[in-house]
Amino acid sequence: MRSVMIGAGLAAWLAAGPAAAGPDFADRRDLGFAERGFAGTRSDPRILDAQGRLVWDLSAYDFLKGRAPATVNPSLWRQAQLLSKHGLFKVTDGVWQVRGFDLANATFVAGRTGWIVIDPLTSAEAAQAALDLANEKLGRRPVVALVYTHSHVDHFGGARGMVAQADVETGRVQVIAPEGFLEHAVSENVIAGAAMARRAVYQFGTTLPKSATGQVSAGIGQGLSAGTQTLIPPTVEVARTGQELTVDGVRMQFQLTPGAEAPAEMNIWFPELKLLDLAENANATMHNVLTPRGALVRDAKAWSDYLSESLRLYGGQAEVMITSHAWPRFGGGEITEFVGKHRDAYKFLHDQTVRLMNEGLTGPEIANRLTLPEVLDREWYNRGYYGTLSFNSRAVYQRYMGWYDANPVNLAPLDPADESRRYVAMMGGPARVVAEGRKAFAAGDDRWAATLLNRAVQADPKDQAARDLLGQVYERLAAGAESSLWRNMYLTGAQELRSGVRAGRTAQGAPDLIRNTPTPMLLDLMAVRLDPAKVGDQALVLDLAFPERKERFRVTVRNQVLTWEADPAGGRADAAVSLPRAQFLAMAAGGPGAAAGEEAAALKRLFGWFTPPSGDFPIVWR
Repeated sequence: MRSVMIGAGLAAWLAAGPAAAGPDFADRRDLGFAERGFAGTRSDPRILDAQGRLVWDLSAYDFLKGRAPATVNPSLWRQAQLLSKHGLFKVTDGVWQVRGFDLANATFVAGRTGWIVIDPLTSAEAAQAALDLANEKLGRRPVVALVYTHSHVDHFGGARGMVAQADVETGRVQVIAPEGFLEHAVSENVIAGAAMARRAVYQFGTTLPKSATGQVSAGIGQGLSAGTQTLIPPTVEVARTGQELTVDGVRMQFQLTPGAEAPAEMNIWFPELKLLDLAENANATMHNVLTPRGALVRDAKAWSDYLSESLRLYGGQAEVMITSHAWPRFGGGEITEFVGKHRDAYKFLHDQTVRLMNEGLTGPEIANRLTLPEVLDREWYNRGYYGTLSFNSRAVYQRYMGWYDANPVNLAPLDPADESRRYVAMMGGPARVVAEGRKAFAAGDDRWAATLLNRAVQADPKDQAARDLLGQVYERLAAGAESSLWRNMYLTGAQELRSGVRAGRTAQGAPDLIRNTPTPMLLDLMAVRLDPAKVGDQALVLDLAFPERKERFRVTVRNQVLTWEADPAGGRADAAVSLPRAQFLAMAAGGPGAAAGEEAAALKRLFGWFTPPSGDFPIVWR
């Protein structure tokens, strides 16, 4: 980002003073919580993979020291400073956290003989570094259990960096997760994975430099490590709230919270330690009811209800509270107030969005009107560093009403590019539209400037002058954004307007995820890659057998649609193929396989109808 003029929104924020804008900057409780118990960090800030590639750099955010520059919202700068504190921290007797090595925290609970590790980060390399640090500072111990609080990859992807599969298979290591974990861990990104991955580049700012003019945070952590994602399936599933397990002398009680922050998730209560782990159901920020990268809409009401249940079950007992992201909180009164007000923010979001929806307001209208009560808004942990009230209110609307706002004009909308060309022509041509956009930008009316200039770019993506000016508008919107994700998305949009789509290095492919994906899910994935233009009027009935899995499927392509059934009882197929599933997947990806003759010909025909998704489609122009 070049040096920017301060936009009207940020100027008003600064002129009113930080206290008037919400929380009190003089309140330093979070700083005390974030620094408490610091026991040291890595001497080498660079975490590398086996090929010597950078996975994570602990020094990347050293630029955050000092006062906020004009290019970053001061509230977001504060959040980023707190999240960038990295190392090993003692939480309470027998419990430590490694923070700042990845998006999430790794929590180490000392049992009688070894470590119980809660949430082993995103990548094996980051997880290994976290374990090495704990062993270096506290004495070497084996890992006797992994606990996955929920089914998102930043909480299980580093498993093989901490334990070996052989130790799990022999029972030396338990792997504990909520009911439904494995299905949801592998399914979330199967059907829409390509689109989600592309949009995640915007959400996390993975192609941006880490700097005061680039990516500064991801709101709940600084970013995702770029190493090898792994998965070791659970050996123990938690099936109900109140279920208890004792592992290596440590007693744990669980509260299941499916359908809130994740489809499979659980909180953990340690009775003897008076320690409550609220997983990712509570955070140092408002979370996403709908993540910008794309997902199914989450249930804000259920989220608030689970936090009410947490208060009822543990609120009068907990003296220490940890979460999967950010810093702990200490003291019964502090914890009760935090959980209550955090819960109330989600309940207010849900209830007031529905109230306004029932008065006839649409999603954008609700987003432009809804504000938290001052008693909730002034709490740092209810600010929108990750999820925002604006985005989340539209998600609640979508959950109940869908995308359609009931205005018939939106039944058959024009393509954005077609519509924009018509608007630009009607407004007097591209030069006039760009001139009006420049005028709005000079007046500090950034949202209107972005709207006008987006029309010009959509109408003619080759208009570099319009693209450059829209990039400037996005940069200034980024500078004022309190949300880390909005900042990342504005800046990535500006970057691509100027330089085009560029590839960013993210986590490496995860064979464990493919290995643990049920075959029906893989067949569903193939179905959404079937290209009707390639199929035409052709048809195929193919019987598939994977002997090592004792699975049989009949795959039918007819009417330009792929369907399947398991264990077909009768009927005839055009061809039958029996081979290991790994070979089938290798051939589907274009590699060699064990099939030959008629089997190979049938598979070649089937695979020839697929079109792999584009991983680099444009977003800020069409």
